[in-house]
Amino acid sequence: MITSVNNPRIKEINALHKKKQRDEKGLFLVEGKHMVEEAIKHNLAITIITTDQNYQADCELLYVSDAVMHKLATTKTPQPYMAVCKKFAYTYQKQQRSLLLDCIQDPGNLGTILRTALALGYDQVILSPDTVDLYNEKVLRATQGAIFRLPIIVEDLKTIIPQLKQDGVEVVGTALRNAKDIHDIKKKDYMAFVMGNEGNGMHDEIADLCDERLYIPINNMESLNVGIAAAIVMYTYREE
Repeated sequence: MITSVNNPRIKEINALHKKKQRDEKGLFLVEGKHMVEEAIKHNLAITIITTDQNYQADCELLYVSDAVMHKLATTKTPQPYMAVCKKFAYTYQKQQRSLLLDCIQDPGNLGTILRTALALGYDQVILSPDTVDLYNEKVLRATQGAIFRLPIIVEDLKTIIPQLKQDGVEVVGTALRNAKDIHDIKKKDYMAFVMGNEGNGMHDEIADLCDERLYIPINNMESLNVGIAAAIVMYTYREE
């Protein structure tokens, strides 16, 4: 059992809380038994860190003290399970339903959107490079494991959108102005939807690449939270 928070291996694992280290190593951390089991199920877990000395798994196991688990965890009352995981390696594929996220900044919003995309049967989610880091611990917690069951790609939308259009996918952006009512855009076999930044919406150059723009008619408020708006759009155009 590792009991020292200054153990070199523990320091190495703890460094994965920083995006720079995650990017360099191609690894990330998950916390909690559910997330750890999802990581194992999808063959992404490399090392399990646990205070439960009876826990068994078909990968490297590090048994640690409560003090070490408190050092590694990001929650005040940590669960006794964590895992070091390999990052995902998905690439773009032509799909019937894709969701594109342009500079989403709030981890809770991103996590909620990913959970909703999985629940509504979307085939893939594509994040712009300036969207909040997919492997941020707050994003991971908010996904509730959806991150392991949904292809998620980080790619420049200025490259992806022309590819989608070339592949015959209708690309629809969401906007408050110069847009059609959501009820006026017909459902097609292949569609991709772009959700913009919480405060500023889509970048102009991304909006200009879209085939159409839609808005959600609402009363008494100027706009909706991006997670709510994404859920409405995805539900409206889901494949049944």
